[in-house]
Amino acid sequence: MSASEAVPQKRPRPLSPHLQIYRPQISSALSIFHRGTGIALSIGTLLLAWWVIAAAAGPEAFEAAQWFLGSWLGLLMLFGWTVALFYHLCAGIRHLAWDAGWGYDLPTMHKTGYAVLIATAVLTVLAWIIGLVVW
Repeated sequence: MSASEAVPQKRPRPLSPHLQIYRPQISSALSIFHRGTGIALSIGTLLLAWWVIAAAAGPEAFEAAQWFLGSWLGLLMLFGWTVALFYHLCAGIRHLAWDAGWGYDLPTMHKTGYAVLIATAVLTVLAWIIGLVVW
């Protein structure tokens, strides 16, 4: 018996989840988005840290940070950070309910998924309205 006959050959198998078999669902999309917003919050926190450090560094550095955050790109980044913050908060509350053993059945899972999306939109819009009125 040769060495190649002794070792069984592996057949290539698809990795799971397999996109040709599984159809994307709201639960999988929201799970991926929850992870992505966690990363976005980390990056956005660097922007917040820059702003705080600029405030401590003096008026010129703070003015530069304020100019950037007031630009269209800065406002877009702040808006995205706000969406990520509220989505991550609402999805985290949903995960806490799952940790308590509630909401695993599919109808409840779908309802809470849509509730997370609606709450994210409402909270983001409210925060920006309040922020623009105060600012």
